Amino acid sequence: MDNQSEVREFLMSRRARLTPELAGLTAGGNRRVAGLRRSEVAALAGVSVEYYAKLERGAIAGASSSVLDAVSRALQLDDTERSHLFDLARAADGIPLSGRPRGRSGKSPINRPSLQWMLGSITGGPALVVNMHQDILATNDLGRAFYSPIIGDGGRTPNLARFQFLDSASRDFYPDWDLFAGMCVAIMRARAGRDPHNKALQDLVGELSTRSEVFRQLWGAHDVRTHGTGTKRFNHPLVGEVTLAYEELAITAEPSFALMVYTAEPGSPSAEGTAPGLVDS
Repeated sequence: MDNQSEVREFLMSRRARLTPELAGLTAGGNRRVAGLRRSEVAALAGVSVEYYAKLERGAIAGASSSVLDAVSRALQLDDTERSHLFDLARAADGIPLSGRPRGRSGKSPINRPSLQWMLGSITGGPALVVNMHQDILATNDLGRAFYSPIIGDGGRTPNLARFQFLDSASRDFYPDWDLFAGMCVAIMRARAGRDPHNKALQDLVGELSTRSEVFRQLWGAHDVRTHGTGTKRFNHPLVGEVTLAYEELAITAEPSFALMVYTAEPGSPSAEGTAPGLVDS
């Protein structure tokens, strides 16, 4: 992915969404741009118009943390957006972001017995290990049963993003499909900023952009977010509609992997639907 265009489009999209009123400025008349002018962002950030224009053209290499912080405040970026801007700046400076040693070889960490034992010990809800491009790499028994519409019978590694945008079954599985679609792309955007030279992620973005107009539009919005925690609704073909809370946990031994654990509120109908008996269905 071209870092300069990523920086340019991200900053322009954030500037376009921020009105003068939200920024505490007088709007005035004869405005030809959506959102703030470059000069207004520069004034709010305390930098020259020329310097901010340079940043917005994508020439962000060498920008100091204080400048990036000032621009983040001027554009009212949230924590995830601010982190994304810093990730783009580090990538422009040639600083590795993924935290993974290059040229790693040998056995896949997914085959590490202790990781499989840990997954097997989680029996109260679906649990799965995913990588930064949303491949499902491993699950516990309940996760395998719950995600059966995605995992299928094997073959190609199941991928949450491909299922979301390329499989019509996703619209049944996700009752809040539009919400999930936006989340999926925004998470991918944030991860791409952290590891912009990841070829597998680049290939996935290219594939989805070619085959899904919705994905292409959402990718062009440059929204970013982290997964973290929250709730999701599912419509499982065996147990019907359930609402599950989720937590994303870092796997420190594998910085590009994450553990997703879903649980239902104890005693709720969703807890009955995702009880371990689902594995035997």
